[in-house]
Amino acid sequence: MTKMIAMGRWEPDARGRLVQAALELYRKRGFEQTTVAEIAGLAGLTERTFFRHFADKREVLFSGTGELQQLLVDNLVAAPDATSPMDAVVAALDAVAAEMEQRRDLVLQRQAIIAATAELQERELLKLAALAVAMAEALRRRGVNDPAAALAAEAGIAVFKVAFERWIDEAQQQPLSLHIRNCVDELKAVAAGESRPAPPSTRASQTKSTRATQTKSTRTSQAKSIRATQTKSTRATRKKRG
Repeated sequence: MTKMIAMGRWEPDARGRLVQAALELYRKRGFEQTTVAEIAGLAGLTERTFFRHFADKREVLFSGTGELQQLLVDNLVAAPDATSPMDAVVAALDAVAAEMEQRRDLVLQRQAIIAATAELQERELLKLAALAVAMAEALRRRGVNDPAAALAAEAGIAVFKVAFERWIDEAQQQPLSLHIRNCVDELKAVAAGESRPAPPSTRASQTKSTRATQTKSTRTSQAKSIRATQTKSTRATRKKRG
């Protein structure tokens, strides 16, 4: 494993190099097994430089939270006065979706690392909770009273979570913004006591997942049956010999 750039007095794009190095090491070795020294070394920088940019190695994955929150808040505040709370939230989520589409590969790498570590999953949930709080406050600044402000913000985060999970599914090639719109429609249908069929791509993914689960279950049952038969046969043989 070679260093990315030789270390010098001037450190161009040090932050970007540290992120790239960290992601590479997290993928290859795992988050918990990777040290700050190793990240800095691969980036061709010092640990001191690392800590000028990040508080700890977790922050490499969550350092963009502040920018994400500001993007949501700015778009919520900028929505036309006549826009309903939920429509304002959806417009803000669309702005986030546009940013994520441009960095899809990086987003997918980050999510795979988070999904593999319980500590990071907890941190991700805290991040989403903080975003909901910020969105609710932005809605209050628009004159939306509680509980409507809190409900719209929390619903928006719930929509985003489900839409994001669909978007990162390799079987689905639809843009994140479309997933968000579909989830909003499904949420509205649920609130109205209606049932809305899932999009074709979602149904196909769900069917594939169900089949895979059923196949795995069948194989497990077959394996248990074979082991039980073998054990029974072995015992019978031993009994005859005795």
